[in-house]
Amino acid sequence: MALERIVTPKEVANEEEQNLSLRPRSLDECVGQSELIEKLRIALEAARRRNEPAEHLLLHGPPGLGKTTLAHVVANEMGTTLRSTSGPALARPGDLVGQLTNLQVGDIFFIDEIHRLPAVVEEFIYPAMEDFKVDFTVDQGMHARTINLPLNRFTLIGATTRAGLLTAPLRSRFGILHHLQFYSPEELLKIVKRSAKLLEVEYDPGALEGLARRARGTPRIVNRLLRRVRDFALVRRNGRLTDSVVADALDLEGIDPLGLDALDRRFLEILATTYRGGPVGIEAIAATLGEETDTLVDVAEPFLLQVGFLARTRRGRRITPAACRHLNLPELQSTDKTLQNPEQPELF
Repeated sequence: MALERIVTPKEVANEEEQNLSLRPRSLDECVGQSELIEKLRIALEAARRRNEPAEHLLLHGPPGLGKTTLAHVVANEMGTTLRSTSGPALARPGDLVGQLTNLQVGDIFFIDEIHRLPAVVEEFIYPAMEDFKVDFTVDQGMHARTINLPLNRFTLIGATTRAGLLTAPLRSRFGILHHLQFYSPEELLKIVKRSAKLLEVEYDPGALEGLARRARGTPRIVNRLLRRVRDFALVRRNGRLTDSVVADALDLEGIDPLGLDALDRRFLEILATTYRGGPVGIEAIAATLGEETDTLVDVAEPFLLQVGFLARTRRGRRITPAACRHLNLPELQSTDKTLQNPEQPELF
């Protein structure tokens, strides 16, 4: 059974409503992703001058980096309505057609987890994106007939954590494609200061730096940590955030100074002890931990790779000397030559 993790970048129950008040509403309020923000400024301004909908936009990257937030920002900047759904929710062509026919001119149609669209539904998106029409077949056999449904011009924004699973025809129909990067501690500090102001949280200078360092480069996590620390300060202290309050609250949650939680440490410790540092396949690690493979690949591994605690090789995963030092484990001598070139494709 998967553990409930405070540092998971995926959205948890009721978090969408809590984050609505913290989301930036314009490009000027956005922090980080400077290259993408500049692209959007130009594209949206050009669309406004031509009095046309913006180009279709594909955002891909790890969860929690602001793909949904940016869709809301684009809608606000264009002065239109955002209508959102997800790939799994569009199970049949009729589901998609119903959504598309309700769009008004210039509306933003946001599809989260767009890589999970069924193939039969994806076929209907192609003419909708290019020609703003869909051909819908009704009845069957000799009574079958095709109905051509014109659509209002709209902007499709797709979001995915698995860009590699998108088909080439779908990917090629987006005008702007961008991979979202993890945020720096400095950028996360700006985000958490803005959130603290909106939540009316009092804090000492420097108290929020600990949150930014432990947020794993993810705005969703830093906002979640802020709410947890705020609650801790209200119940166990005088309600004001100080360095010691932040440290005590995050220690209670089991988050170390680099942002690793219990699952991360178990992952690395099992790799170092049970499998003698590796290399080992991810399925074996998942079975030992009692976790789903996808949970480790999508949630735990990206951050461990980012901070240099994990290496992917052709033969499997290996722990790095930096991870051993962080966990106070004896460093293991590598005999795996592929560790010298960890970006080579895996066999596991």
